[in-house]
Amino acid sequence: MAGAGLLMLLDDIATLLDDVALMTKTAAGKSTAILDDVATQTKVAVQKTAGVLGDDLALNAEQVTGVKANRELPVVWAVAKGSLKNKAILVPAALLISAFAPWLITPLLMIGGAFLCFEGVEKVLSLFHKPKHTHDAVKESEQAAQMGVAPSSVKAANEKNMDPVAYEKAKVAGAVRTDFILSAEIMAIALGTVASKPIAEQFAVLVAVALAITVFVYGLVAGIVRMDDVGMWLMRKTSAAAKAFGRGLIAFTPWLMRGLSIVGTAAMFMVGGSLLVHGIGPIEHWLQSTVTPMGGVVALLAPTLVHVVVGAAIGGLVVLAVEAWHKLRGH
Repeated sequence: MAGAGLLMLLDDIATLLDDVALMTKTAAGKSTAILDDVATQTKVAVQKTAGVLGDDLALNAEQVTGVKANRELPVVWAVAKGSLKNKAILVPAALLISAFAPWLITPLLMIGGAFLCFEGVEKVLSLFHKPKHTHDAVKESEQAAQMGVAPSSVKAANEKNMDPVAYEKAKVAGAVRTDFILSAEIMAIALGTVASKPIAEQFAVLVAVALAITVFVYGLVAGIVRMDDVGMWLMRKTSAAAKAFGRGLIAFTPWLMRGLSIVGTAAMFMVGGSLLVHGIGPIEHWLQSTVTPMGGVVALLAPTLVHVVVGAAIGGLVVLAVEAWHKLRGH
């Protein structure tokens, strides 16, 4: 009797183990399906943010240049950490706002857009107040190639009279502020692609997008700011082709930096203006109903032009308002 009871108990345990195995297999299948869905949604979200991603890259590459050569990578790393902190705030904030106050998304993005345009106008105005001793970047690169040193070393030598700690902190703070607004737009776009998904899947997609974009952008930024050193390394090779390529890379670097400076400033107006226009009903409706159906070059370029014009105009108004506020306070 005891033996029969033991056999029945063992049979029950075996049945239970079979049930556990079946449920585990089912759960694993569901988990795999969820992971596949997250991966697919992440890919879609990254593709939809590609336009902002390009602006993010140009802006951050331009923002972190100008520091001493031996501090370029630490500054990139500091900004990358700041970017991760931004996204650690933005991911849960985006989910909470989307769940409880979705009407806040557009006004908040518009405020961020106005700030970007404000910074863009200030950057343009600063071009008219450059110090007279500023050297031309192309001439510096040619001198550097002749002396056998990286252009960034010459640039650092020209900046030796500046307080490096304060300058570096200002660079990092400015880049992190700009990154916050661009990251907010990226998170908003990514969230739009998974708005109908369960909250856990939305969170997983936003985290995946945040990590992927941060690694991609700041990995490329680190490569861009050290291009001149790669050129110098190639110039020390015995191969004539490597030396020629190294010289070309050194000559090209300042032109790239100058181009990124222009593109980065323009991106402030394009991204900021697009955030503002999206919240201004009549302009957005006109673009969607009249300009977009035209197709061709007009549909491609006109919205960008409108974004830049609106962004520059509102950025200028913000600059005037800030200046008036400072005067009222006696600053």
